[in-house]
Amino acid sequence: MQPYNFPRYFIQSLILIFSLITTSVFAGELHIAVAANFTKPIKQLKQQFEKESKHQVIISIGATGQLYTQIKYGAPFDIFLAADMKRPQMLINEGKGVADTLFTYAVGQLVLWSPRANFVDIDGKVLSSGTFRYLAIAHPRLAPYGNATKQALEKLGLWQTLQGKMVRGNNVSQAYQFTATGNAELGFIALSHYKAIKTKSRGSHWLIPNNLYDPIQQGAVLLKKGENNPVAQAFFVFLRSPIAQQIIGTYGYIAFSDWIKYNLP
Repeated sequence: MQPYNFPRYFIQSLILIFSLITTSVFAGELHIAVAANFTKPIKQLKQQFEKESKHQVIISIGATGQLYTQIKYGAPFDIFLAADMKRPQMLINEGKGVADTLFTYAVGQLVLWSPRANFVDIDGKVLSSGTFRYLAIAHPRLAPYGNATKQALEKLGLWQTLQGKMVRGNNVSQAYQFTATGNAELGFIALSHYKAIKTKSRGSHWLIPNNLYDPIQQGAVLLKKGENNPVAQAFFVFLRSPIAQQIIGTYGYIAFSDWIKYNLP
């Protein structure tokens, strides 16, 4: 993977943006489309950003594929926080995103989870045990976490075997809900979802080895609507700040700073 290099666009405007982020005189509004797996972190990031900047952040949550389609056909968002790099790059290619603004803001991790204690073993052998009726996953064609799930199951030789047990959600948050409500005994969810569960309700889980699926690089891109919005520019700087990176890491993601650190050429 190629590390992200700060574009000249941001470096030149850095001083201006930092002045805007701390000045309430310029208080404005920001609309962000956010991948469903990032629901918990974005709410905390929104709160922190609003506290520091006095700007208002409006977030819309959904599957990355669905949000991409909405933006493509004119949905009025300033920033897109996707669960992959593909869809933001497509928006740039289609003239809907600002060139040279795409970067990896977080890297997601995949977990097999059950609310039942001692049900999921540390090697994931429960998947081939036949002791469950339903397995919740995000749809591979709509959600990057679903695609990662498919890759992992294919490498384990279980993708075709488990077809009859799969319950598909439009996004990984729906896969989590199916599992949490008992509609499926097992579910492939984001590590961020698992970390947000209260300790007494965490049941059992298996952190899927990284070599079973491609890195879930989550891409942020400034959209054409937000190109001249100083609040959108300010949020992009905030997203790389130490406090934002700490928040992202707390929820089980590999934060931008750590991803760059460990993926240098």
